[in-house]
Amino acid sequence: MSMIQVISHSGSGIAADRTPFYGIKLPSEVKKLVQLSKTVDHTTLRKILKCVVMHVEMGEGYEDQLTALQGPKCSQETVRALFAGMLSLLTSALRTPGLKPEIVKEDLQAIKMPVELVTDMGSAVTGSKRAKLERAQVERRVALPKMDSVRWRIDVTISNSSLHRVLEPSILMEMTLSNGAIKTFEALAIPAL
Repeated sequence: MSMIQVISHSGSGIAADRTPFYGIKLPSEVKKLVQLSKTVDHTTLRKILKCVVMHVEMGEGYEDQLTALQGPKCSQETVRALFAGMLSLLTSALRTPGLKPEIVKEDLQAIKMPVELVTDMGSAVTGSKRAKLERAQVERRVALPKMDSVRWRIDVTISNSSLHRVLEPSILMEMTLSNGAIKTFEALAIPAL
């Protein structure tokens, strides 16, 4: 099932037959990015984007560069807000399969992102590094163990010490997880009322 967003042509300029890569509702950190990106010079924005790419790719090694950008022209709060907005856009773009540069450009222009940042962001999410960034994002995601195998059996209690005839079924299940853990549980039949 696909999601379709219908927008009047007088509005944002996004085609009426698709949803922007960042979703139906613009995230608050991206709204803040759009506001702040107009007050910061292009070289600083490019360096922050480089830190975002490093964060997604390696998970570390960008902190010193990000701290170095803080100063009288660009406060720590501004740098962090810009980083969060760019990270949100980058991860949204990486989750969108088959994303084309013209779609990224159209969607970012629709939210009134500065032209220089539109170009840089487009090349970051659709360029030659995209496959490497997607792989890094998949490898570093938090995941729960998966079920490797299941064994089960049905037991029926025919009688007990107080009743001659019980005929109560129960299912005993044993799951082996990908991390080696074995979980055992029993499901009892509840009699109808």
